[in-house]
Amino acid sequence: MTDTIAEMRLPTDELRNDIPFYTKVLGMRMDMIYPADDPRIAVFSGHGLRLRIEKGAPEAPGTLRILTDNPDGFAGGQRSLTAPNGTRIEIGERNPPLVMPETVHSFVVRRLKDQAPWIIGRAGMQYRDLVPSRLGGSIIASHIRIPDGGPVPDMVHFHRVGFQLIFCIHGWVDVVYEDQGDKMRLTPGDCFIQPPEIRHRVLEASDNVQVIEIGVPAEHITEIDHEMTLPTAHLRPEREWQGQRFVYNRAAGAEWVPFRLPGYVCRDTTIAANTGGVAGVQVVRRGQGAPQWAAHDTDILFTFVMQGRVTLMGEGRDPFPLEQGDAFVIPPGMRTCLSDPSDDIELLEVTLPGTFTTTLG
Repeated sequence: MTDTIAEMRLPTDELRNDIPFYTKVLGMRMDMIYPADDPRIAVFSGHGLRLRIEKGAPEAPGTLRILTDNPDGFAGGQRSLTAPNGTRIEIGERNPPLVMPETVHSFVVRRLKDQAPWIIGRAGMQYRDLVPSRLGGSIIASHIRIPDGGPVPDMVHFHRVGFQLIFCIHGWVDVVYEDQGDKMRLTPGDCFIQPPEIRHRVLEASDNVQVIEIGVPAEHITEIDHEMTLPTAHLRPEREWQGQRFVYNRAAGAEWVPFRLPGYVCRDTTIAANTGGVAGVQVVRRGQGAPQWAAHDTDILFTFVMQGRVTLMGEGRDPFPLEQGDAFVIPPGMRTCLSDPSDDIELLEVTLPGTFTTTLG
């Protein structure tokens, strides 16, 4: 089999000015130059690129981004340069630190009957945005569905994220995770948390599988891992990724205890304990007694109505009758009451951080 390579062509007016810039400043290697009597073309390689600098080429000079673990030690510490041929060079961090935007607090209600559009996203999955403002970029909450069951065209990948939850509300989906054994099936009421950068792959789904996905921050990078094969050989359930452990929490056999709000009970998903308090996830049902007004002091409190009906009362607001598929965010300090719940009410509550105070009255 013959070897195949690819190269990017960039223009120049005077090749001899480009050679020292690409070799000495950018640290690339010159592999070819021709013709010998009046060179018009030179080929450089380095940093995963192969560049063909050609005199009179019709393309625009373009922008070349170089990402390195030591940007201050590359090209004399300059972060922006312009090559003699006009190509702009940007130097950046290879693995920049995750930036957590400051939360822009607001009271948000998103109802299914408002008919927010479903957007085709990664691997053909359909996404409905549950918090359009994203609270200033601090969170993304998505209602995701796969209408047609069968194998999912996914690849081994990971997310550069601070926190990520996958909660199944309908159907089932099979996923395999790094160091967690063979594939696992999510069914309604089950959830995973995907610690930062854990490798995983969605394998197969039932018809009309639906999940709620929470990601912090809202904008985060998904990277494909072309080297890893899943499942991995090792089973390491206690492994941590940036202080978080993988959680596979199942609804079956759960213990129901009094919720932080009177009139309700909940089951804990163990997510607060396994993330060091980064986030908490509770499933909430109708309990004994009357609902009461309350306020909280956590940064983000998101709730999705999985089943039944309830009325969201907020100080200074008109009542919001809510039903299956609706979602809301309550900012810290705002007094609200979840009144008139139906007997079959079931809510998914996600809080960041997971440990906080609720004040009744």
